[in-house]
Amino acid sequence: MMKAKRDFRNGFARWFSLFMFLILGGACVPADAAPSSLGTVVVGGGEEIQIRVLGALTRAGELGVPSQRGAGLAIADYGPIKGHQVSMGAGLDSLCSAEGGAAAAETVVGDGRVVGVIGTSCSVAAAAASPILSEAGLVMVAPSTTSPSLTSDLRGVAGSNYHPGYHRTASNDLYQAEAVADFVYNELGLRRMAAIHDGDPYSSGLTEAFKAAFEELGGTVAAAMVNKGDTDMIPVLTEVAAGSPEGLFMPIFPEEAGPIVRQSGQVEGLDGLTRIGGGGLLVSEFLALPESEGFYFAGPELDFGGNVNGATGRDGEALNAAYMERYGEHSTSAYLAHAYDATTVLLRAIEEVAVAQGDALFIDRARLRDAVGRTSGFAGITGAISCDEFGDCGTGRVQISHHTDSTMTEVESLPVVYRYAP
Repeated sequence: MMKAKRDFRNGFARWFSLFMFLILGGACVPADAAPSSLGTVVVGGGEEIQIRVLGALTRAGELGVPSQRGAGLAIADYGPIKGHQVSMGAGLDSLCSAEGGAAAAETVVGDGRVVGVIGTSCSVAAAAASPILSEAGLVMVAPSTTSPSLTSDLRGVAGSNYHPGYHRTASNDLYQAEAVADFVYNELGLRRMAAIHDGDPYSSGLTEAFKAAFEELGGTVAAAMVNKGDTDMIPVLTEVAAGSPEGLFMPIFPEEAGPIVRQSGQVEGLDGLTRIGGGGLLVSEFLALPESEGFYFAGPELDFGGNVNGATGRDGEALNAAYMERYGEHSTSAYLAHAYDATTVLLRAIEEVAVAQGDALFIDRARLRDAVGRTSGFAGITGAISCDEFGDCGTGRVQISHHTDSTMTEVESLPVVYRYAP
């Protein structure tokens, strides 16, 4: 019943704006903007082009807020498209949860003016939002969702949560899994690892991929699970200690990682354990914990060198400076540049497919989705951006940093000890 209602609402939204424009404006639809199966959005004279940003603004807010701000900076730098300003509206909190992702997506779908989405921040929210947005004909470009299930296994097999229209400038976690496995096995010389995940697509997917990559090298991995919201971590820490690991990989978020590191001293056998966090922990909030000292962090490459965004002329240093000037603080996340690049990828595609008729624009959603998917060799701050058939557009490059001082919370300032490129 809910699907039937959504189908009706989606169809009505696709055609209503076009119908009213024709009736009230007396205009003709341009021949190259004839309505398609996914609908055509009409932006009237003096109206703004509408996109939306779905991000984690409360839970995992240190990941989502910089992405929302990065999108805003990109929109301002890019400027009008064929005489129309671009608006991202109010930020929609996807809560880093399935429920939040679905609710935010339904809000977007309810507004027939929206042509594209930036987000979400977390893979679990993307897995719930993507089918809703895809069914509605929308295109989605995510800056920090990394689960292989959202795209593919990089060998031509679609992931269980893949839906047409989903793209990301963040890299598939299969790259990070290989990087961490190589670093741990060949650089640190460890052979027995434990890993803790929280069961969501990002955390469990990265743990599974790391386990496969590490065991292929000759090591062993014992995986344990916590639930989101858990605060008593003694049982899982006791389980980890029973396996006498040499290292612990934690691709989880600060809400659960904080209690784990604070309670580790209460469990015998965990002293001296080498600890590695994934990109979900590479945020200022976690870096500020005294217990985070000594951690290694695997995440996206942040040394952008002379890379310049081909649509706006911004480089990484200029973006960070603009962020500081606008918000009075450094980005708390490693994915600011990915959000900036994701937004310009979407804006370039909108400009490519938008057809002007008088003061109005006609934006065909099918053509827009296709234009984003055809992105190839676009110069981004993060590097050359090319999308494959399943929406993976990231560079695949990974860096591992070593955190030794909890007073240093600027993500981009951590010393890099290992680099990986596919």
